[in-house]
Amino acid sequence: MFTALAEMFSYAFLVRAFIVGTLVSLCAALLGVSLILKRYSMIGDGLSHVGFGTLALATALNVAPLTVSIPLVVAAAFLLLRLSENSRIRGDAAIALISTGSLAVGVFIISMTTGMNTDVCNFLFGSILAMSRSDVYLSIGLSVTVLILFVVFYNKLFAITFDETFAGATGVRTGVYNMLIALLTAVTIVLGMRMMGAMLISSLIVFPALSSMRIFKKFKSVTVCSACVSTLCFFAGIIISYAFATPTGASVVIINIFVFLLFWAVNAFSVFMKEKRTAAGMAAALCVFLAASCGSPGAVKPATGGASQSVVLPNAVDEVVIKNREAAVVEIREKMFIAQTNDVYLNAEDYVGKTIRLQGLFKIEQYAGIEAPYCFVLRYGPGCCGNDGNAGFEVAWDKESSEEDLYPEIDNWVEAEGELKYYEEDGYPYLYIALSSLRVLEERGAEFVTQ
Repeated sequence: MFTALAEMFSYAFLVRAFIVGTLVSLCAALLGVSLILKRYSMIGDGLSHVGFGTLALATALNVAPLTVSIPLVVAAAFLLLRLSENSRIRGDAAIALISTGSLAVGVFIISMTTGMNTDVCNFLFGSILAMSRSDVYLSIGLSVTVLILFVVFYNKLFAITFDETFAGATGVRTGVYNMLIALLTAVTIVLGMRMMGAMLISSLIVFPALSSMRIFKKFKSVTVCSACVSTLCFFAGIIISYAFATPTGASVVIINIFVFLLFWAVNAFSVFMKEKRTAAGMAAALCVFLAASCGSPGAVKPATGGASQSVVLPNAVDEVVIKNREAAVVEIREKMFIAQTNDVYLNAEDYVGKTIRLQGLFKIEQYAGIEAPYCFVLRYGPGCCGNDGNAGFEVAWDKESSEEDLYPEIDNWVEAEGELKYYEEDGYPYLYIALSSLRVLEERGAEFVTQ
């Protein structure tokens, strides 16, 4: 095996293909998590059709493909984002409009110039082994840039991925970071087309993220696993392609499908075992209950001989309930206030249903077009443009009431406590604290926090 690998990497073009493919796979996997969670997973497919049209244009003009494709696909990504946000053409309809139109333009240009040839087939189904040195250097430079930008703006990108409305309310320029996602996606799509082709590039975005989500549930875990899966699948795919003379792009997709099925099977098995353990636990509890019913009231006798050891059930149950109630309270402390608040939003499934307690400024915001005001408890912190950011939670009493004294005056320092819940508006979930208490405090904490 090692001899075969040494022979494989003795070819310079395979080494270059491996480097470019690894970087592009990382870019696609990292962006894929955000795109899937924002329900934009098919944007890769749409932009790949745009890329096909631009590559056809570059071929007709006899110029370097990437120098033409990258700016045009980036422009298409921005246009697609604007169409989705500011017009009645939304989501999949906007993607279909741009992708089919671009594909038609590409086919028209090719039919009027060179006709269907080998280069066109490479654009459709990928040929990472047929890259010029200049394309390789450009691909490496752009891939590294995408990875650096993703790492630098990681928190902002995940914030707008999870709850764009709240991110905007806390001072994040959601429009700018949405444009950044569109830019990074467009560049990755163009680079990935040389490896996977216009027909298969979306698989590089979708499969690793979906596979990781079968097992992991947190942002960071899914992202790391997705990057590892994407890289390993590409490595296995290019080896299979070399060993069996199969198309590189198709080989990578086949490996991704196999890994997805494997992760799905592991997840299904873990769910089955969890349900089995739950059933066994219920059966054991039933046996204990029956044993208690047969013995003295309020006591459980041991099954073995010897002195009986009674356990008073009511007291034990009360103690467990009190302990669980205390364990369920999550206090948002002054130190690491921003980080802890972000963790609640980014990993909401770990906190919904628990009691949240925090101190901060009481604020009321009135948004255009919405009658009822929104109440927040928050603290200020660094934002994207200086000290214009804030972090905290929306708060509301669950019961209907028109009494104004339920809420204190604006800018009072308060301690809020209540269960973390969520509601849906326009199809999007929003977190809030269903208040059980809201107290005005005399002693104030730090209004501005940095971490």
